[in-house]
Amino acid sequence: MLSLYVITAWLTTVTASYVGILVYFKNPKSKVNQRWFFMSLSIAFWSLFLGLMFNSRSDQAGLIYSRILMIGADFIPFTFYYFVYSFLELENDKKQKKILFASYIITIFFLLVNSSPLLYVRSVSYKLPVNCYYPDAGPLFSFYVLFYFVLIGYSCLLLYRTSAQLTAQKKNQCKYILFATVVGFLGGATTFPLWYKIKIPPIGSHFVWLYAVTISIAILRYRLMDISVAITRTGIFIAVYTLILGLPFAVAGFLRGWLIEFLGPQWWILPLGLMAGLATVGPFVYIFLERRAENRLLREQKRYQDTLKQVSIGMTRIRDLHRLLNLITHIITKTVRIAYAAIYLYDQDVQEYILKVSRDKNREFIPKITPDAPLISWLILKHQSLIYEEVKRQMQDEASPAFKKLEDNMRSLGASVVIPSFLEDKLIGIILLGDKLSGQIYTPEDLNVFQVLANQAALAIENAQFYEETQKMQEQIAQAEKMATVGTMADGLSHQINNRFHALSLIAGDTIDTIRLTDTSNCTPEIQEMIKGINYALDRIKSNVIQGGEVVKGILKYTRKGDEGLEPLTMDQILDATLDMVKYKVKLSEIDIIRNYAKEIPNIKGNFVQLQEVFFNFIDNAYDAINERKAALNEPGYRGKITISARQKTDKTIEILVDDNGMGIYGHNSEKIFTPFFTTKTSSRKGTGLGLYVIRKIITDTHKGKISFESTHKSGTRFTIELSIAI
Repeated sequence: MLSLYVITAWLTTVTASYVGILVYFKNPKSKVNQRWFFMSLSIAFWSLFLGLMFNSRSDQAGLIYSRILMIGADFIPFTFYYFVYSFLELENDKKQKKILFASYIITIFFLLVNSSPLLYVRSVSYKLPVNCYYPDAGPLFSFYVLFYFVLIGYSCLLLYRTSAQLTAQKKNQCKYILFATVVGFLGGATTFPLWYKIKIPPIGSHFVWLYAVTISIAILRYRLMDISVAITRTGIFIAVYTLILGLPFAVAGFLRGWLIEFLGPQWWILPLGLMAGLATVGPFVYIFLERRAENRLLREQKRYQDTLKQVSIGMTRIRDLHRLLNLITHIITKTVRIAYAAIYLYDQDVQEYILKVSRDKNREFIPKITPDAPLISWLILKHQSLIYEEVKRQMQDEASPAFKKLEDNMRSLGASVVIPSFLEDKLIGIILLGDKLSGQIYTPEDLNVFQVLANQAALAIENAQFYEETQKMQEQIAQAEKMATVGTMADGLSHQINNRFHALSLIAGDTIDTIRLTDTSNCTPEIQEMIKGINYALDRIKSNVIQGGEVVKGILKYTRKGDEGLEPLTMDQILDATLDMVKYKVKLSEIDIIRNYAKEIPNIKGNFVQLQEVFFNFIDNAYDAINERKAALNEPGYRGKITISARQKTDKTIEILVDDNGMGIYGHNSEKIFTPFFTTKTSSRKGTGLGLYVIRKIITDTHKGKISFESTHKSGTRFTIELSIAI
């Protein structure tokens, strides 16, 4: 009958072989998977012949199996260190390379020594604790034992020291490996005392198979659960299936005589029936115990997941966008206890994902992400959350430029996890999360809850944005009503304003006449100079009063239909008057204004005041765009330039081009550029959104002309207008 030592040794053989092959074919390109596969084969080879040795019944068979099993044993310390070396990414560490090479040479030495009949396995003798022919240590076997403990211990020390610098997921993997190493290698080390005829049975060999299973879980399940859950699951599994497998064997071994006495030759039916019954009940017992254990161990995780689900339902009632985003980051960081969090939202105006809120004052977040960034492209393509450690692993395993760019992008953002927030198929934002303060990893259940939260957040954000846009629209409607009222009152207002202008003109004119008629020859030079200055100031007042009256007339003509006030005008006449007005608002010394047209170009049929208003707006808008580009791009040697070109297009029309090299207009704004109250200026205080709307009305309605524009962001804008030629 097979002993328990034989059964567990061969169980280890099967388990190590199976999980080694499973891990390898899960990702054959992964160096970690490859090195684990080699180590699993070493353990499987050793345990196979260990089982044969435990089952040996002659000294010759025991000696042969002992020497063969040591071939696998020789490779185990080296392959374990090589696995740790790859897992911790120590390929660039010169010291570790030397240790790797030295351990390889020592392993080859032991393989050569193993061929000697006396130096390694000296002989075998029958030993009662295991009831088989067991090897006796040769002179050099002690050096192998020393090598075994030194290299395994050093590998564990590397794992322990390096884990402090690793991410939460890598730390949990280190916990898996350290736990499995203690169980597996100390278990395997219990086979050493009998080599020296110390009567300590190799009871730890029963648990070596657990080592292979545990580390395989760590490799395959990259989104690891907490180590305590894994250990508990493993413990429950061992307890349940030890009962299922062990109880029938115990009954058959200890009660065999009694069963034969009562059942005769059919005594084996009872152990077999017991095994069948336990095998049927076992899975249900395991599932029940596993759920009870997880409910206790994951109580805190389930609590915050329930909290996040409740929050995701209630957040759609919040209308203030800034308050909503702050609430989301606050709930996530406080409930889940995350080091930091941030939310980026897509901004239509700049066509980029802009950082809206963040919770970590000591951390510098990238202010914006472009839509063509690898992270954004991947999220739009896959519609899935991203974990940095998984991306990094795939980058290392596949050596793909796409994963390299993605890993660089996530590392620059400092993102441990990125949760996309989709509204239908549109990515409206991303939630960026740091590590958990507890050091635990993000489980699949966590990511599912975060994804539900992100999807609900998308709806809540859309509602809040719609509410804000509605408020702005109401303000615009109110402003439009005010403008309509002003238009209705234009006739009365213009009459009152013209009366004031007329009074000022009379006062200024009378004062000028009085000064001219007064004899100042007897005054001191200082007084004469002062009188001269007053006379000039009064002349300017009178001139501006006249211009003010023309503006009022222009407003009246603009609100009325027909060709009233249209007269032949030259380009120079219009631009001279425009620059005379605009110089009080624009610093003309900071830009170049270029006139690019022939002197003999035909006259324009137009309203002088209204065309003056058109070009005033063109220059004013271009100046703001130039300043915006200066501030945003900070280009060495950049200077603003506005070019005004004109040419006769047909016998009846003139085409005028106004080009600037300012910031330009985003493509999606082209449809709204002439919409009332829409402005592209960086501050709402700088623009009312009425300038271009009024320009179009002047050109198309009053002058029966055409206006269009084209613009390139960060390059400049061109407006094209067509006006009639004066006949």
